[in-house]
Amino acid sequence: QVQLVESGGGLVQPGGSLRLSCAASGSRFSINVMGWYRQAPGNQRELVATITRGGSTNYADSMKGRFTISRDNAKNTVYLQMNSLKPEDTAVYYCNAKVWNVLLSKDNNYWGQGTQVTVSS
Repeated sequence: QVQLVESGGGLVQPGGSLRLSCAASGSRFSINVMGWYRQAPGNQRELVATITRGGSTNYADSMKGRFTISRDNAKNTVYLQMNSLKPEDTAVYYCNAKVWNVLLSKDNNYWGQGTQVTVSS
């Protein structure tokens, strides 16, 4: 069973920055993809960014140029550097990991508990 623990959320003023971290533990198999998703009140969960084991990244259009995703494979940790934050970035941010089970040839999906990011003056 893989557990994901997020940290780094909080209250920040518009234009400010935050750095989110997510550490994975209990993984017996390789984690192919890690990423961040967010969900604002009344909205569905949406993609923020993903990163593969090899370092390929994908960003939602609204986050391009402001957010940067990175990962440390040795630590099974993914980061999200958020700059130029806007009030509309306010949401619960969730860490995600897709773990490839070699034995069963299955791609398992795991989620963290989420961390609150509030952008307000």
